[in-house]
Amino acid sequence: MALTNQQIFRYSRHLIMPEVGIKGQEKLSSSSVLCIGAGGLGSPLALYLAAAGVGRLGIVDFDVVDFSNLQRQIIHGESKIGKLKVESAKERIKEINSDVEVETYNVRLTSENALDILKNYDVIVDGTDNFATRYLVNDACVLLGKPNVYGSIFRFEGQVSVFDAKRGPCYRCLYPEPPPPGMVPSCAEGGVLGILPGIIGTLQAAEAIKLILGKGNPLIGKLLFIDVMEMKIKELKLRKDPNCPICGENPTIKELIDYEEFCGLGRGEEQVAGDGSDLEITVDEFYEILKNKRNNVVILDVREPGEYEICHIEGSKLIPLGELQSRVNELDTADEIIVHCHHGVRSLRAANFLRSIGFKKVKSLKGGIDAWAQKYDPSMPRY
Repeated sequence: MALTNQQIFRYSRHLIMPEVGIKGQEKLSSSSVLCIGAGGLGSPLALYLAAAGVGRLGIVDFDVVDFSNLQRQIIHGESKIGKLKVESAKERIKEINSDVEVETYNVRLTSENALDILKNYDVIVDGTDNFATRYLVNDACVLLGKPNVYGSIFRFEGQVSVFDAKRGPCYRCLYPEPPPPGMVPSCAEGGVLGILPGIIGTLQAAEAIKLILGKGNPLIGKLLFIDVMEMKIKELKLRKDPNCPICGENPTIKELIDYEEFCGLGRGEEQVAGDGSDLEITVDEFYEILKNKRNNVVILDVREPGEYEICHIEGSKLIPLGELQSRVNELDTADEIIVHCHHGVRSLRAANFLRSIGFKKVKSLKGGIDAWAQKYDPSMPRY
């Protein structure tokens, strides 16, 4: 794809580098990259790939822009609140580089659609935030023979690698099994420094460009750890697992599977003992309990102290989930206990744990304090 005079001027800082030059920029202009996720990692990733002149960008996301996204998802702005993330991202990319062809997929990536979406792109970049989708992306890339540029973030720490089964290990070689559901908190539960996805997403963009150019030393067989609080970077060497079920010598996974089931999830939510219905209480039911001032009701908050400081329900007792096992003696089995967290995930784990050790009258507040604030206390800060 020959460059126009305008493109030569636009990419001149690339062209004067011998590692890129005219031929390298033409490779970028002829290439295609699929960005899975238009959130924290996808934002800097898409912005810099577009600015670099990648010819075709695909963006997969099924969410809408929320006010709480703006702290880190810099591709979106206040005017895009409530808009589909893929459309918001496309508009911003076009402002940066109108030459880039942008294809949007406003869908949840699944075993049914992944191969069809991924097959038409040269490089796949995973900017997702859950294990089920990471395993799905990995397996689809292995089956299609595509390189997978991986990134993950949590609080102050991030990871970056390139999984390419043709030349090195895949994600399953590093993580053969997913952690138990809820064992690793999400960014929504544990938080993330807004700058961190910018660092990790930009590194993912750099790895994608190196793969397209065929230059440099990509992170194949290496995992980069970054701790921005201590400002430390370390590199871990990875080895291909000969017994890996998808990229090993005798693979047993030859088609995409049910990844929510593989990760111990049901309908995208954490599994609990039984069907979970006997463990949950709605905000309407909780309101009636508070209105009637029922005796011996303990409101147990299992969030972190910083979250409690933002907002809390009057009279609630704070015991963070990580401390619950060691502080369970502070609770009485005779009391009725209503457990809540931010959105109801941690409180379900807490209620399940308490039930397992003999607490019979315990319920988890469905939707958490966020659902309570929306319906019954609009003056309460939301986060």
